[in-house]
Amino acid sequence: MASEKDSEVDQSVAGISSGQLTLLDIIKALGEFLTSEEDRLRTKGVEFLSSILGRCPHERLNRQAIRVLTNFYCSKLEDLETIIPALTGLSYLVKFPNIQSVEAKYILNAIFANVKMRALVQSTRFFVFSIVDSLLTSHRDTLKEMGSTFLAGYVNLAVGEKDPRNLMLAFAIARVVLVEFDTLAHIEDFFDITFCYFPITFRPPPDDPYGISADDLKQSLRLCLSATPAFGLLGIPVFLEKLTAGSPSTKRDTLHAMDICLPIYGSAVSREFGKKIWSSLKIEIFQPTDPDTENSALNTLQVLVRTLYADISQDAVTEDSITGLARDMCSECMQALKEPEKAQARAAMKVVCAIARTNGPLSSFAASQAAEVLIKNFHDPDEVANRASVVILLTELIEACRSDATHASISQSSQTSVSSLTASKDALLGLLIVSLKAPATCLPALHGLTALVRTPNLVADDELGYIVLEVSELLRKEPDDVEDVTTDALALLSSIAGIAPHHLSSQTLPTLFSFLPDVTPPRDATAQRAFYWRALSSLSALCVQPQLFEILVVRLVAKLDLLCAISPARTIDQESTTAYAHAILTALANTLDVKVSSKDVDVPKYAEQLLPHMFRLYLDAALASSEVVAVAADPRLLQVGARIIRLVSQTLNIARQEKLVTAVFAAYTQGDTKLITGGLLNSDTPFAPLHPNASPQQRNSFTLFSSTIVSLHKEVSRFSTSKFGSFVCMPTDNLSTFLSELVAWSDNPSSTVFQREAASHVLASNVNKHVDDVSDFLSSQLEGYSSLVLKNTRIPVEARKNAISTWISVTRGLLVRSHPSANAFIDHLFELLDDSTVDWDAARAIGLLASEDVVLTKRNNAVLKILHVQKYFNAVMPRLLEGAKGMSGSRRETAYLVALAYLINTVPKAVYTTQMPSLMPILLRGLDLVDPSIRSHIINTLSNNIEITSTDKDAVSMYASTLVLAMLRNCIYSEMPDPGVRAAALKYLALLPGTVRYDFLHPYKTRVLKELAKVLDDPKRAVRKEAVITRYDMMTFSVVHLFTMNYRTNWSVSV
Repeated sequence: MASEKDSEVDQSVAGISSGQLTLLDIIKALGEFLTSEEDRLRTKGVEFLSSILGRCPHERLNRQAIRVLTNFYCSKLEDLETIIPALTGLSYLVKFPNIQSVEAKYILNAIFANVKMRALVQSTRFFVFSIVDSLLTSHRDTLKEMGSTFLAGYVNLAVGEKDPRNLMLAFAIARVVLVEFDTLAHIEDFFDITFCYFPITFRPPPDDPYGISADDLKQSLRLCLSATPAFGLLGIPVFLEKLTAGSPSTKRDTLHAMDICLPIYGSAVSREFGKKIWSSLKIEIFQPTDPDTENSALNTLQVLVRTLYADISQDAVTEDSITGLARDMCSECMQALKEPEKAQARAAMKVVCAIARTNGPLSSFAASQAAEVLIKNFHDPDEVANRASVVILLTELIEACRSDATHASISQSSQTSVSSLTASKDALLGLLIVSLKAPATCLPALHGLTALVRTPNLVADDELGYIVLEVSELLRKEPDDVEDVTTDALALLSSIAGIAPHHLSSQTLPTLFSFLPDVTPPRDATAQRAFYWRALSSLSALCVQPQLFEILVVRLVAKLDLLCAISPARTIDQESTTAYAHAILTALANTLDVKVSSKDVDVPKYAEQLLPHMFRLYLDAALASSEVVAVAADPRLLQVGARIIRLVSQTLNIARQEKLVTAVFAAYTQGDTKLITGGLLNSDTPFAPLHPNASPQQRNSFTLFSSTIVSLHKEVSRFSTSKFGSFVCMPTDNLSTFLSELVAWSDNPSSTVFQREAASHVLASNVNKHVDDVSDFLSSQLEGYSSLVLKNTRIPVEARKNAISTWISVTRGLLVRSHPSANAFIDHLFELLDDSTVDWDAARAIGLLASEDVVLTKRNNAVLKILHVQKYFNAVMPRLLEGAKGMSGSRRETAYLVALAYLINTVPKAVYTTQMPSLMPILLRGLDLVDPSIRSHIINTLSNNIEITSTDKDAVSMYASTLVLAMLRNCIYSEMPDPGVRAAALKYLALLPGTVRYDFLHPYKTRVLKELAKVLDDPKRAVRKEAVITRYDMMTFSVVHLFTMNYRTNWSVSV
C-alpha cells in the first residue's frame, strides 16, 4: 500500500481468492493506516481497502464481514477526509449478495445524515446514486419500509444535480420510486426534483466519451414525468407555460412529453385542463410556425381526445351525449369548414382528421359532422367555385377514416370494422363520381375514390363496378384531355383490381384492348400510335393481378400472332409493324417484371402457357425465307422476347428449369423443336443456329437460348449430348468443350455484335456457376486462345477486339465470385496495354470489368461475393498508377491513363475517395485525350468529388489554372464536338467558385467570362443553359467574396 501500486491490491485479492488471507487479516494489517491521525495516511488506508473490496470475489465475504465493513465505512462517512473512498467502498459493498436489510437501512441513514452532495465532485456523487440504485434493486421492500425517511432523504440527495451522467441514474431511481412507492405525501418534493429539468436543453460536448445524448436525457425525464397520476395537477400548468412562451424546439419537447403524460394523468385531469390545452394546441395548428410543431400538436390532440373518452364506451356515446370540450372543438372546426377555400378550413380539417384517427367515441361524430357540412357546401349553387376545395377536404377526411378503419380491422380481426363514414358513404360516392366530370375536381375526386375504395368493409361490390365504369370513361378520352389524371386513374383501378378484378376484366380491359388495332397504323398516323402506346402502358399497369395478367397474355399474344405472321415482301410497312410488336412485347415484359419482383406465385405456369408460343413465334421467323417479311426475326423483338423468357425462367424451381433447358438444348443442338414449341414449325428448313453456315436469322435466335441459360440455378447441370453437322454440342461430361466451341462460333467473322453479346452471356454465366467444371476451358483460354487470338498480331485487328470482349465475359464471371483464376486473365489484359493496335480496347476492358453486369446478378442466380469490386480495385489501382504516372506522353502511359479513367468511372466513389490527391494530376492529363467518352468520365469524376476537395481548398486550388483552361477547351464547340462533354465541363466550371480559393481563381475571371460569352451561341440548348448558369456564378463570385470579407471585418471590430 505504501508503494501505491496496483500489484499490492492484486496480490491481496489473489490471497483472499485462494483462501490464504481473509479480509480480517487485511484490516488488521491496515490498522495503523485506518486509525492514523494523519489525514493522508488514513485516506490511503480506506482507499486501499476499497480497492480490494472492488475486486474481491463475492463469495469470500460472509455476513459477519459484511456487517463489520458496513459499520466501518459508515463511520468513515463522518470523516471529511475519508468520505470519498468510503462511498467508493460502499458502492462495491452494496452489490454483495450477503448484505442484509439491516445493513441497507444503516447505509442509507448514514448517507442521509453525513453526505452533502453539493460539496462533492461529480464522480463521487455518482457513487452515491449508484449505492441508492443498487439498494433499490436488491432491497426494494426494505426501502419501502423506511417510508418518509427514505423518500425525504433521497430528495435531499437528488436536489440540484446537474451532471448528465448522474441525472440518467437519478431519473431511473425517481421513476421506480414514483411508480412503486407511496409518494403522495412527498409528491411536491418529487415534482420539484423532476420538473425543474423540463425541458432538457443539454448539448453533449464534442467527442463525448460517455455517449449521453440529449434524446437519452429527454426520454429518461419523460418516463419520470409520466410515472404517477399525482403529477397531473402540478405538471399540466408547466406544460401549458412552455407551450405559450417556448421556442419551437421547446414546444415540440413539451408536446412529446404531453403525449406520454396525459394518458397517465387520466381523464379527470384532462377534463379539468382540457379547454386550456385545446387553446394552446389550436394556436399551433391554426397558426403553425413550422410543420413539425404542427404535426406534434395534432398528435397531442389525438392523445387528449383518447384520454378524455378513455373510460367511456363507444356504444354509450350518442350525438346528444357529446358535450363540453368535445362539442366545442367540433363546432369551431365545422364553422371553419363552411369556408373551404380558406386556410382555416384546411387547419380545421386536420383537427377533424386527427380526431377521426383516434378510433374512439368522438371519431364517428366528428367525421359525420364534417362530411355533412362539406357535402351540403358542395351542392350549394353559390359555392360551385369552391367545389375543388371541398373535394380535397373530403379526400383528407376519407383518408383519415380509412386509417381509423384499417386500425380497427387489425385490432378487431374477429369482428367486422365499421368506418366512421358508413352513414355518409352513398352521398360521398355520388359526390365524387359527379366530380369526375369536371376538370377542376377530377384529380382530387380520383384521390378521394382511391381512399374510399381502400377503406375496409365500406364500398360494396356493385359500387366498385360503378366506380370502375365511370373511371374507365376517363381512359376513353383524348390523351391531352386527361394527361394530368391518367396516372391517378390507373392507381385507383389498380387498387380495385386487387379487390374485385372481375370488374376490370369486364369493363376496363375491353376498352383498352379496343385501342389496339389488328393492323399496324401507318407511319403518319401519329394519333393512332399514341393511342395504342397509351393503352399498352395502361394495360401494363393494371394487369399485375393473376386473373388480369392471364387475360393480358392471351390477348397480346393473339395480337402478336397477327402482326408477326409471315407475309410476302412489300405487303406491309415492316418498320411500323416492328415498332407496334415491340411495344406489345415491352408492355408484356414490363408487367412480368413487376410480377417477378413481387414474387407472384402464378408466374411459373407461363413456362408452359407462354414460352412455347414465344419460341414458336421466333423460330418460325428464324426459319423463314429471305424472300418474305418475318417481323419476329428483327433483333429488337428478339431482345424483348429474350427478356420475357429470362423473367419466367428466373421464377422456376430446379426441376422445371431442367425441363426447360432440356427442351432448349434439344432445339438448338439437335434441331428438335417439338419440346420447346409444343408442336411442329411452319417451315421444313432444319433449325441449326449453331452451325457455322447458319443463316443470320437463325444465329440471331441464339439470344433466346442465352436468356434461358443465364437464369439457371447453379445446380442445373443436365445438358443434351449430340452433334449437329461439324459442331460439337454441349456434352454432359464436358462443359469445357461446349464453351470452347461457343467461343469459336462467336469469333466467326459472320457473327454480329448482337450474336456475340448473346454468346458472351452464356460464357459468363457458365463460368461463374460451374467454375470447377470448366477448368479445361479456362486453361485453354489462358494457354491457347490468348496466344492464338488475343495476342496474335497476324490476325485482323477487329478479330482481336472481339476476342477482348469475349475475354471480358470470362474474366467477369470469375471476378464477381472472387475466384483466384481471375488474376491470370487480368494479367493478360495488362500485357495488351503494350500492344499499340488494341491497347485502348484492353484499357477499356480493365476499367469495365468493375462495372455492374446485367447478367451476373442475384436475380439470375449468379455466384456473387461481397466487396469483389473493392478487391479488384485494390489489386489493379497500384499497377495503373505506376503505369500512368510517367510524364513522357508515350502511348503506353496513355493506355494506362485510359484504363484508370474507365475504372474510376465504374466503381463507387467511396472506393477511391482516399486516393484523390494522387489521382488529380493524372486525371488532368486525361482531359487532353482525343476520346470524348474518356474526357466525360474524367470530368464526371472530378465533379462527383468536388465536395471532397472543397474541404481543403488548397488541395484543388493548386490546379486552378490547369482546371480552368482545360474546362474552357472542353466547352467550346469548335474544339469539342460532343455536347455531353461541353455540358459536363460547364457544370464543373460552375462548381469552381465554391471550391477554389479566391486569389487563385480571380485572375482567370475575365478570360472565363469572355469564353463563356461564345458558348452562349452553342447549337445545343442544354449547353447554352449550362453556360448561362456558369457565367452567372463566375460574375457573382467577386461580389460574394467582397461581402464575406466585409462581414468578417465588421464582425471582428464589433467583437
